[in-house]
Amino acid sequence: MQGQGHAQPVQRPPHDAVLVLLRVVFVTMAVCSAGFLAWAMLLRLAVVTRRSVDFGLLVAVAAADVLSIVLLGTEPGDEVHTAGGYVGITLLFGTLLLGVVYYLVADVRHFQRQREAYRAQAPAYGYPPAAAPYATGTTGQGTRPPIPAPPQPPIPAPPQRPAPVRIDQVRAELDELSDYLRKHDGHREGDHEGGR
Repeated sequence: MQGQGHAQPVQRPPHDAVLVLLRVVFVTMAVCSAGFLAWAMLLRLAVVTRRSVDFGLLVAVAAADVLSIVLLGTEPGDEVHTAGGYVGITLLFGTLLLGVVYYLVADVRHFQRQREAYRAQAPAYGYPPAAAPYATGTTGQGTRPPIPAPPQPPIPAPPQRPAPVRIDQVRAELDELSDYLRKHDGHREGDHEGGR
């Protein structure tokens, strides 16, 4: 059974000024073309996020732009007079408005998430980087290897002193022994002298 392996590193997001410039360029391009190039900003979004929802919206906006061009192209003259022309203009400006709002919201959210993921994987100053999960081979779930604790300085042991209780006990036993021997020796000497 295979584990999930190492997590892919998250790329550093572009600088905020670059992102704002790109957003302004794509929105301006869509507005200045009266909505005919609204698909361009959704193409950029779909390429950046790689989400199927964004690719689906790109296709829908492109189809709405083509349909509005066809409806406006069937209008006789330069002005809009028929229901088809009004539907074409409404479709064109509606997709422009909704496309701009969706593009800005989705693009900002995407790069906020990318920035947060990048910050989460970057190590804090002075701390070791977070260990990436690795394959265990049995459970397939990632774990972190243990981080060894820094070595602690040795604690000096207190100096060894002889136990005073033992010394006192030995001293008391010696005193008893010497008293006993004095008494014993004193009786013998008295008996010995009295026997002379």
